[in-house]
Amino acid sequence: MMKKLDNCTIQNSKIVLNEKIVFETQTENFSDFAKEAYKNVELNYPKFHKMDNLSKLAFLASEMLMKNNDHSKTALVFANKSSSLDTDFKYQESINSQEHYFPSPAVFVYTLPNICVGEISIRHKLQTENAFFVLDEFDEEFLNSYAAQILQSGKAEKVLCGWVELYQESYKAFVYLLTL
Repeated sequence: MMKKLDNCTIQNSKIVLNEKIVFETQTENFSDFAKEAYKNVELNYPKFHKMDNLSKLAFLASEMLMKNNDHSKTALVFANKSSSLDTDFKYQESINSQEHYFPSPAVFVYTLPNICVGEISIRHKLQTENAFFVLDEFDEEFLNSYAAQILQSGKAEKVLCGWVELYQESYKAFVYLLTL
């Protein structure tokens, strides 16, 4: 039987950790919210500022659960609906831009949704399983079933599961930590 250890929700300019608001602002723009949240929760990871918005969302939510702890044996299983569509549009705009002669490689890096789990893995030196699924809607049963297989195989001691959806200014992250 799996146990849910902790959870974090980010939406509507608010970070909620285990049902308690830990950060809230009036900022409606996600980029501004992410900058304020980064400062407020005292993260020290300069690469954060170069990430796309989907990666920032996943990173912030993950940090709330993994910050200052050894999670080297934690696997990641995330999902969303829009994949990396928000960044894909920005990349297309960089191709169409009259200002540049070539598309931006800094944006191209983030045109896959699984890059956000890569950013989290780098931060926490994870060498475990990770997956990013594109689903029509949040399916906790599916994510938990996948996580259970990883835990039962012994490939990880914990699994950070979650829904990290971001498209334009609409965003929601719900992540939770599971163990046996």
